[in-house]
Amino acid sequence: MNETHTIFGAGQVGTLLARHLAAQGRAVRLIRRSAPGDVIEGVTWMQGDANDAAFVDEACAGATVVYNCTNPSDYTRWEGVAALYRSIWRGAARAEARLVQLDNLYMYGRPEALPFDERTPERPCSQKGELRKALADELLEMHRSGQLEAVIGRGSDFFGPDAPSTVVSRPEVLDAIREGGTVYVFGDPDQPHGYTFIPDAVRGLASLGTRAEAPGRVWHLPTSATGTTRELIDRMAAAAGTRVTTRGIPSWMLKTVGVFSSMMRAFGEMAYQFEIPYVLDDGDFRRTFGVEPTPLDEAVGITLGLRGAKRAA
Repeated sequence: MNETHTIFGAGQVGTLLARHLAAQGRAVRLIRRSAPGDVIEGVTWMQGDANDAAFVDEACAGATVVYNCTNPSDYTRWEGVAALYRSIWRGAARAEARLVQLDNLYMYGRPEALPFDERTPERPCSQKGELRKALADELLEMHRSGQLEAVIGRGSDFFGPDAPSTVVSRPEVLDAIREGGTVYVFGDPDQPHGYTFIPDAVRGLASLGTRAEAPGRVWHLPTSATGTTRELIDRMAAAAGTRVTTRGIPSWMLKTVGVFSSMMRAFGEMAYQFEIPYVLDDGDFRRTFGVEPTPLDEAVGITLGLRGAKRAA
């Protein structure tokens, strides 16, 4: 399979995407600003600054598909996101590669209907949401004007193995679930909330990179957990053979702590997503690409590392 796929961002999504594509027989370059990670068969690590056009051109040279899986490492510092994204997009355009952008749901604000799909009006209610909407609009306009071939894949809050930057599968939550204790989550744990299993997001992004039907629009990636946060955590505890108490951290507390902590203030800006019903509709993706999310019990077992659970690629 004579294809080269370049992935910018070696975090909890990008690294698993590299493994998945390499397992399919594709040549993969995985880009990271810091030192390369563990050896992955079929994957070439490249270290450099994605804001450097010369380095981006080197990373994208000969690539069939470029994936942008980058995200700010510091949740409080988003001012450089636009420049970073544009640098990667322009590099993909110069290489004449398809650009697959990993995105979130911030731009929808507070959806009026549930579940909400890709045609839901985008009415951001936060600065981060306004930025995400502006960048998505810009990328789709680049596609429409013929500057590059582009597609956007959006996931909800992630969960999965080796995912420390998540709401329900960060290490302290998984430890409490395995031991039987108290789990603290943002907002109201009894509101419906979508959680995208990271291996499903990876399979979705790979489809967007390789299928002819994909470019030119936004797609919601396959998502299996669509009940309440409490239900998901209880399901994980049941699989682990324990019982837990789940408590929500109210937004007023985040705002109060935010007076002293910029990180809590940044989280507080987005806390509304956990205080209202917030579940995406992934039907377009399932019907078009025939990719179903991992059954929830299987995804839970993989996340917890239970014996007999099939490990994600």
